[in-house]
Amino acid sequence: MPSDSGLEQARQALRDKASSEDAAFLQGYFKCGPGEYGEGDQFLGVRVPQTRQIAKQFKTLPLPEILTLLHSPFHEERLLALLLMVHRYGKADQTGQEELFSLYVKNSRYINNWDLVDVSAPKLSGPHLLKRPRTILYDLADSTWLWDRRIAIMSSWAFLKVGELEDTLALCERLMGDPEDLMHKACGWMLRELGKRDQPRLERYLKQHLQVMPRTMLRYAIEKFPKELRQAYLQGTIP
Repeated sequence: MPSDSGLEQARQALRDKASSEDAAFLQGYFKCGPGEYGEGDQFLGVRVPQTRQIAKQFKTLPLPEILTLLHSPFHEERLLALLLMVHRYGKADQTGQEELFSLYVKNSRYINNWDLVDVSAPKLSGPHLLKRPRTILYDLADSTWLWDRRIAIMSSWAFLKVGELEDTLALCERLMGDPEDLMHKACGWMLRELGKRDQPRLERYLKQHLQVMPRTMLRYAIEKFPKELRQAYLQGTIP
């Protein structure tokens, strides 16, 4: 049996679930047209639940073959690779986790759409930095590569889950002037998650930054507030 049989079987498993209609839909959904954030990406037409099922079948795929998938031009193969890396990270010892984190950051140019970031950063890079210096997240937040910036803020979800709020607040402040609406949505989402844990802290932060916070970020951050309070923030009438 050739050494790449597992890789080829994984690729074939994806193609067995592929749909040309879904591929066309997904290319539009993930904004792959000229000048859009996903420009040039290619899709097989496999839905996420199907890709997750395939990941369960190939969770022992060797790391070099996972990296081959991550370098694929096809979105679903990159998604499969990231799902496998997340699973592998959860089972790895400290040395293995260090290797996976390093590969994740070094290969961020292949983590090039919001779904790829969102299935991986909160479960790999975020947990990895829980007990380690987090300087790299601020470097990523300053990157010219949109998806590095999204990795930075989405990684902070892992900190929120253990009650650590300050990095999310600092990263959102750093990203407040970001030109991409996708970043405003991601930051607002993380602020909303923060508010579930400490609404008074979120409200103090919102009042401090209300005049400069992008509208989309604000809307996402206050989505779970009572209606009257939401309206007060949107109208700028908070005392």
